Amino acid sequence: MPSISERLVECRKALGLSQQALADRVGVAVRSQRNYESGDRSPDAEYLAALVGLGVDVLYLLTGDGAATSSAPDPAELALLDSYRRCTPEAKVNLIQNAALLSAGIGVADLVHKGGGQHVVGDNAIQIGSVTGKARIKNR
Repeated sequence: MPSISERLVECRKALGLSQQALADRVGVAVRSQRNYESGDRSPDAEYLAALVGLGVDVLYLLTGDGAATSSAPDPAELALLDSYRRCTPEAKVNLIQNAALLSAGIGVADLVHKGGGQHVVGDNAIQIGSVTGKARIKNR
């Protein structure tokens, strides 16, 4: 089984980054990155946490179980996740509902605003949320 240092090289390459680029992204000197990859030093928790932010599967890195990367998220995905985490519970519900609508191909321009805070499009109703004053969407 490959060592942690060998798996780290594999993870870096899976991200398509040079040693310098990875070092810059995780906030370490390139010399530290080289030491981690050669096995001369072991990475600390802050370094590993930074790798998670790049999509590295740290369980794989440490144990060999799993895959080198967990499909690295793009910056917009990370921004969306950060926004969700900072939302109130009510705002989280709204964010999830909006994401569901957008992923179904229903954008803001597709919605026709009717009174009472409801949004209706087309003939066949699909309701999202409760019956009282929440969005109700109809298929086209």
